[in-house]
Amino acid sequence: MTTIRRELLFSLIIGLLCAALFFLDIARVPQAPGGIRCRGQITAVDNSKVRVHQIVKTNFQILTVELLSGPHRGQTVDVVNMLTGKLEMDEFYEEGSTILVEYGAPDGTPANAVARGVYRLGLQIFLIALFALLLIGVAGVTGLKALLSFVFAAMVLWKLFFPLLLLGYPPLVTGLGIVTLLTGVICFSVGGLNRRGLSTFAGSMLGLLLTCGLAALFNHLFRLHGAVRPFAEMLLYSGYPDLRLTDIFVASVFIACSGAVMDLAMDIAATMDELKRRHPDIGLFEHMRSGLRVGRAVTGTMTTTLLLAYSGSHITMFMVFVAKGLPAANLLNAPFVAAEVLNILVGSFGVIAVAPCTVIIAALLYHRHPDQPEENPS
Repeated sequence: MTTIRRELLFSLIIGLLCAALFFLDIARVPQAPGGIRCRGQITAVDNSKVRVHQIVKTNFQILTVELLSGPHRGQTVDVVNMLTGKLEMDEFYEEGSTILVEYGAPDGTPANAVARGVYRLGLQIFLIALFALLLIGVAGVTGLKALLSFVFAAMVLWKLFFPLLLLGYPPLVTGLGIVTLLTGVICFSVGGLNRRGLSTFAGSMLGLLLTCGLAALFNHLFRLHGAVRPFAEMLLYSGYPDLRLTDIFVASVFIACSGAVMDLAMDIAATMDELKRRHPDIGLFEHMRSGLRVGRAVTGTMTTTLLLAYSGSHITMFMVFVAKGLPAANLLNAPFVAAEVLNILVGSFGVIAVAPCTVIIAALLYHRHPDQPEENPS
């Protein structure tokens, strides 16, 4: 079987697995009670029941909404929009807005309707389609395989990893199993079923295993618990009081940096592959030295990437500390900030380690059978 056929067969298998995961339901969590969901346009707003406390609004709005889709399209229904006083959760609507409406129809007439937020699903679908077209247009066949890997990763996390954690499976072992599966699929799908894909996978796994070990060690030394993550406490109150949140937090550390680790490993493996193609007679140690020179340059920016990614998602938290004039010691010693420091630094250890690991593995693979022909369909 040629390399191209192997690639097509591998992609077909991943596509079938995505389809199977879509219908998978291992958690068997009962669906929250609900009714019909559709788009609706607000034609009138009654704010007489809204209570305003400076910038915080509580109580509820009464909206008159014309249904734009669904079995009762064209009909009008009164919608209640509850306001809890939490700005990050509430939405305050105005006339003319399009929202997602959820309602019941016990006697065939829309009733008991509630607002579920400004309607964003159509724009999200457009954005996903634009992302897919851009990825395929720029990267071609490799972009198509990357898109397939992207879908597979999302399905594995949503349909497999999260439900397994809810069922009580050990977070660290489960997390390592899931990240191994994702790393294998992504590396071999994008890198190919060849020495480039194998060196990317092996280098990535060594970096992720190091990250897992360091995360578990320093989480214990930092005396952190999993409740530092948003919604963790709410999860306990949702019927899962026995979840090991601390282990889930540790698993989140190496899963969060796995993308950066694979990215760097793929860069190094592709470089080693190209060096060997352009210079078939290159020696083992010269091959390693050239790969390490590239690895040093890429590693320097990748560690900064993790810092900016994690810090950017907590801008307002850091601004609060600055606005209150608190000293840096207070800031760094706070548990939720210490958790992010652990995230950044431990993740960076994995990123730093993956470069030399991938260089050594790739060099050994390419020089073990230096004359072995290898197609590169991408």
